[in-house]
Amino acid sequence: MSHPTPLVVVGNPDNRRVVAFRAAAHAVGLRVEVLPWRVLAAGDVDLPDAAQVRVDSPGEDTEVDRLLRGADQPLAHGEIGGGAAWYAGLRAALGRLAAAARRAGATLLSEPADIATMFDKRACQRRLAAGQVAQPAALDVAPADWAALRAALTQAGWARVFVKPVHGSSASGVLALHVGAARVQAVTSVELTDDGRLFNSLRVRTYRTEREVASIVDRLAPDGLLVQRWFPKAGLHGRVFDLRVLVIAGGPGHVVVRSGDGPLTNLHLGNRRGDPAAVRAALGPRRWSAALAECVRAAGCFTGSPHVGVDLMIGSDWRRHAVAEVNAFGDLLPGVYDAAGRDSYAAQLHAMRTGRFAVWRATAALGRAA
Repeated sequence: MSHPTPLVVVGNPDNRRVVAFRAAAHAVGLRVEVLPWRVLAAGDVDLPDAAQVRVDSPGEDTEVDRLLRGADQPLAHGEIGGGAAWYAGLRAALGRLAAAARRAGATLLSEPADIATMFDKRACQRRLAAGQVAQPAALDVAPADWAALRAALTQAGWARVFVKPVHGSSASGVLALHVGAARVQAVTSVELTDDGRLFNSLRVRTYRTEREVASIVDRLAPDGLLVQRWFPKAGLHGRVFDLRVLVIAGGPGHVVVRSGDGPLTNLHLGNRRGDPAAVRAALGPRRWSAALAECVRAAGCFTGSPHVGVDLMIGSDWRRHAVAEVNAFGDLLPGVYDAAGRDSYAAQLHAMRTGRFAVWRATAALGRAA
């Protein structure tokens, strides 16, 4: 008697992502085993023979964060720092997972190398550039501190940029920076404490003194920064927006409009969802298709990953677009459905069960061989 192929999720068991994926799998008669990130982050693991393994986000768990970061990087709850150590821990954990998959003859549904690249914004930028994906211009080197950043911006002739921690996510540590001859201003969700430490906050604030901005940049820079030229974004009804587009096996079926009063549009910062139909109508059929095609092109740079979330900016002239980021775990889109009425997790399971994942990976393999 044959047994169904085991389906394993590497994730935090009680996290909303894992809960939602397991519910979607249960709805189609699939049982999901969970390999906790706490176990993988702590050491070697074993997988069921011939399993299919989905890797989900390690985020939103302080113990996993501590394990990945290592004992040499103790941080208070919500504190920003140690990104390079966290990234080294992530890569090591993904390496252990890959070794376990080889031993068990298991299939990793997303390649660890892809996940690692998407968690290194400079490496991701290079990958997108090689794929001729439209993206904002960026400084060639990572500034070592505020003084180096200021000098580089002067040399480039850029007054407005986004400064992003190389290994950050969810806008953690991101600054929308304006450097003028007479003033410096940074819009960010970073909270700067009196002792110079940085913390994540759900409140966006504006720093208007060079001393404060320099303190933030000097604290972030040792772990690596990506500095991108400001891309003016389109707006609707007085609010700027960008798009999160989930591409599953080459299909951009789920779109979220992230709309805000300021430059940071992440929804967890108090921003609102906009209307995709309104954006589509404003762009028109040709430009809407071109925008989605850019997202597919970006996803095609990560052919070992059958699903990625692409953050796409539409230019203020409504003619240009640019990819801001590509997210390995950009599929938490509650209440968003594709044309067939499937949410993001049901759509992934459908693609996996109907062979679209396998076709995507096979096509990718042919492309690499060529």
